[in-house]
Amino acid sequence: MKPVIVVHGGAGRIFKEQEKACRSGVVRAVLRGYGILKRGGTALDAVEEAVRSMEDDPHFNAGCGSVLNEKGEVEMDAIIMDGKNLASGAVSAVKCVANPIKIARLVMEKTKHVLLTDQGAHLFAQAMGVPEIPEEKLITERSQERWKKNLEPDSNPEEFQKDLGTVGAVALDSEGNVACATSTGGLSNKLIGRVGDTACIGSGGYADNYSGAASTTGHGESIMKVVLARLILYHMEQGMSPEMAADTALDYMKTRVGGLGGVIIVNNSGEWAARFSTKQMSWATVKDDQLYYGIYTGERHTKSVDEAFASESEEF
Repeated sequence: MKPVIVVHGGAGRIFKEQEKACRSGVVRAVLRGYGILKRGGTALDAVEEAVRSMEDDPHFNAGCGSVLNEKGEVEMDAIIMDGKNLASGAVSAVKCVANPIKIARLVMEKTKHVLLTDQGAHLFAQAMGVPEIPEEKLITERSQERWKKNLEPDSNPEEFQKDLGTVGAVALDSEGNVACATSTGGLSNKLIGRVGDTACIGSGGYADNYSGAASTTGHGESIMKVVLARLILYHMEQGMSPEMAADTALDYMKTRVGGLGGVIIVNNSGEWAARFSTKQMSWATVKDDQLYYGIYTGERHTKSVDEAFASESEEF
């Protein structure tokens, strides 16, 4: 089986001055994940590495760069899932860690549970030796400005949500196993303790070797109502291509609950899709040693992987 990996940096509105950094960020992430697959590594390791790369990139709403809740704090959610046996791990409302996706994987592998939250997740991370970092290291100037703007009496937080995104990755490895991983800082100025779709199996992501893997992004409450990731895999199980399954599910979410979003998918035979109903979504994929990436509907740049690795430091 030839390996495939797809990543997204969030669906929504990407401002012009952010486009270059978002393209570079998803390309860097997909190349890191693909490097693992190319060496015979697992889909699980590849999606974790790709998401970790974007958590460390301040241009994305995950890890460093996460948006702030109503009190000006960072609370993050993450999920990871192994399509081989449906093993899953998730965390919600975690603070003071650089890579929530790492804790989600530890939950999957070191506990009998699927989801740990807030203080419980914090204590578990400490027990596992995950380094704690000062919260200010996760807060960017951009996140702080947005938070302050949303506190103004005439502000419209809904408008500011449009340029926010979750990060995610899906992969198929050479053994035919699929996996997904998703991570986010959530909604700007959200209520303390709010948990969105990302940490919820079937909403923020789902992976099953019998069909494929999906990672979602967009308006979390809408995604949860239609269980978007699992809905897409259901459509694929009924015979739809990844692209058709994504479009059908996104259209249903839009017409049924008025929600916009995006998704990346790979099926168990290596077909992939990156689809969105928002204005933009940064995404990248590698298949057959070819890199593809874009932000706008219809945008699809292509490079050979060798060329991309050689010029990874360049601006995309």
